[in-house]
Amino acid sequence: MKQVRATMAGTILRLLVDTGNEIESGADVIVLESMKMEVPMATESAGKVTSVKVQIGDFVNEGDVLVELE
Repeated sequence: MKQVRATMAGTILRLLVDTGNEIESGADVIVLESMKMEVPMATESAGKVTSVKVQIGDFVNEGDVLVELE
C-alpha cells in the first residue's frame, strides 16, 4: 500500500481526492495551510485512493499519513 504523508505540519485546507478516485503520479491530493501559505501535497505514484485519513480543519504533523493508495 502506498501512502501520501505530510511533508510539514499544518492544517488541512482542502481535500482534492475521495475514496475510489484513480490518480496519476504527481497529482495533488491535499492542500495544507502552514505559516499562512497554501502547500499542496502530491502523490509520488499513480493508484486508486483506498482511504483519506484526514478531514478539513484537522491539524497534522510532519510524517502523518494523509491518503492511502493501492
